Amino acid sequence: MPKFAANLSTQFTEVPFTERFAAAARAGFRAVEFLFPYDYPAAQLKQLLEQNQLQLVLFNTAPGNVAASEWGVSGIPGREAEARADIDRALEYALALDCPQVHIMSATVPPGADRQAYVSTFISNMRYAAGRFAPHNITLLIEALNPVTKPNYLYSSQYQTLEMVELIDRPNVYTQLDLFHAQLVDGNLSHLIREYAGRYRHVQIASAPHRHEPDEGEINYPWLFNLLDEVGYDGWIGCEYIPRGDTVEGLGWFTPWAHKS
Repeated sequence: MPKFAANLSTQFTEVPFTERFAAAARAGFRAVEFLFPYDYPAAQLKQLLEQNQLQLVLFNTAPGNVAASEWGVSGIPGREAEARADIDRALEYALALDCPQVHIMSATVPPGADRQAYVSTFISNMRYAAGRFAPHNITLLIEALNPVTKPNYLYSSQYQTLEMVELIDRPNVYTQLDLFHAQLVDGNLSHLIREYAGRYRHVQIASAPHRHEPDEGEINYPWLFNLLDEVGYDGWIGCEYIPRGDTVEGLGWFTPWAHKS
């Protein structure tokens, strides 16, 4: 049976971020994820999670200078000290918030830059991160982002991230299977789910091509949810979609799985 985590960066944006925890709990979610926790003290976020009986299942390392088109710094040559400081800060938050996995953002590669230098830098920083997180049994994830949503990201295909995990070669590093990005780049989602079961540790969903609720568009999510059960996936499914309108009004698809206490 699928387990869904509300994404507080994209859902419930009708209210301020700190109020989204309660909104998610009222809607029937028992887990949440979000992009970044760093604007808030860990103690405050911990209190919000506990008050609403929510588990945090995922967040990212810091994005760098977004205004300059950065999206992570762990792959940027010459920025190793900054990248490792971001990794260390993410570990502090993960421990404080009892979060079992963290997505390590790589980098965008400027046109004309040496992509292989970015790959080598990212592998080195990921091995550092793996060593820091492993004693705490925290899983690290890497994610492919489609080039329309995030141009020039270090990897856009699921097959690139699968290869990258092999190159990193650390037992606590896996891929993050975002089915929205995967559909726009790779397609054949049933093949990805079935053939690479065990190599992804977190799944995210949104409709394609418009990234709304998973009840429209070209992806048959009920069928894929059954397939994830069939292959034995027991992780969380993050709802990283942009609601068409009011978040709660768009949760009809979620009703069969909502936890109502």
